[in-house]
Amino acid sequence: MSTIGEVIKCKAAVAWEPNKPVVIEEIEVAPPQENEVRIKIVATSVCHSDLYHLFEYMHPEGFPTVLGHEAAGIVESVGPGVTEFQPGDKVIPVFLGQCRECRFCKSPKTNQCELAWTRVSDVILASVESRFTCKGKKVLQFMGTSTFSEYTVVHQSAVTKIDPAAPLEKVCILGCGLCTGYGAAVNVAKVEPGSTCAVFGLGAVGLAAVMGCKDAGATRIIAVDINSEKAEKAKVFGATEFVNPKDHNKPINQVLVEMTNGGVDYSLECVGKVEVMRSALESCIKAWGISVIVGWTDVYNVTVKPLSLLCGRTWKGCMFGGFKSKDGVAQMVKAYLEKKLMVDEFITHNMTLDQINDAIGLMKDCKCIRTVITLSPQ
Repeated sequence: MSTIGEVIKCKAAVAWEPNKPVVIEEIEVAPPQENEVRIKIVATSVCHSDLYHLFEYMHPEGFPTVLGHEAAGIVESVGPGVTEFQPGDKVIPVFLGQCRECRFCKSPKTNQCELAWTRVSDVILASVESRFTCKGKKVLQFMGTSTFSEYTVVHQSAVTKIDPAAPLEKVCILGCGLCTGYGAAVNVAKVEPGSTCAVFGLGAVGLAAVMGCKDAGATRIIAVDINSEKAEKAKVFGATEFVNPKDHNKPINQVLVEMTNGGVDYSLECVGKVEVMRSALESCIKAWGISVIVGWTDVYNVTVKPLSLLCGRTWKGCMFGGFKSKDGVAQMVKAYLEKKLMVDEFITHNMTLDQINDAIGLMKDCKCIRTVITLSPQ
């Protein structure tokens, strides 16, 4: 029985308020409007940005919401004006859109998009409009995607069509973390062959950054984390050394400077803590070091001494790994299918939507890299 043009009732994990468990509810998902795509989510994964909104940022106007923004699914129906997609297409929704028409999309200097800025509010971290309701109340769509739901509606500028051969329960994690970390090394830092790198934080984003440094030809890749259990996993992705800041009685930036005869060529901060951002910057060699902020936070300010930059260091920000989202995700899926990119190795747990709070707990307690939630068979 066709659902096209009809309201769909389905299960979703609703975050009614901050710092509380999400609740499995029946929600109503309206048909897609102009330039929108309704997607049946096959698989989604839990990213730290979901936890950030729920437990750290906790903006009161950002609730109720359906979290989730790393996912893959199948197009169920399309709204007026959509020509790029049709029912049955395998797709990945992305939190950072690419309209391909604005001055930012046409510029090789950035992966930002003017249309994306107008569609997702950076105050509530949700779409300015929502196709979700639950118990008669409007429910926000987190980052314009909301993938902890069996169905979601996304603007066509934030959906990328992928190879139909791609296993959705694997490539779903390319919707955020892997592209963010990998691209930070390859696209933003532009790591050079023979260089020395330091990656701070070994979650999925950090491990992807390690992999990016390796693929870019770095000779020495120092993985930094306060959890020594992550050392062996970092080596799987290309780390040559591991340093735990807790094992030293001096600041970690001093440790790295001493280890590398003045500092690393490139450092990537993949934690989202301002004190780590400063440490990553100061671990770079003064004359030409490049440090990239990859971790997401908007809670605290970061402060550095001007001399940390005056001698020649470069400090850069990075969103979604510098990938123009629709193009970049499709390219990464292709690389995975050609066995040029590790993806499976990031997935440590598989669960169902009913277990979403357990999956959130694993991420909160740093007991996983990526947990994939299966919502429906392909």
